[in-house]
Amino acid sequence: MKYGEISIDSEVMSGAPVFAGTRVHVQTLFDYIEGGEDLAEFLDDFPSVSKESALAVLEMAKKTLTTEKMLHENFA
Repeated sequence: MKYGEISIDSEVMSGAPVFAGTRVHVQTLFDYIEGGEDLAEFLDDFPSVSKESALAVLEMAKKTLTTEKMLHENFA
């Protein structure tokens, strides 16, 4: 299944959400941010992920966490 820039396939990285067309876990981007790294560092370390893809995933997270309907559906 593909959700924008995120792909989930049981045959790729055991079905973990990855950046589409890569084997890079989406979680890795959030781990970098949580660890105090910036987007440039993440992109340098994972050149198979485009800046546009990373920004699109961050935008998806933003929409999820700033929309009451999404919060209610996913976290209530």
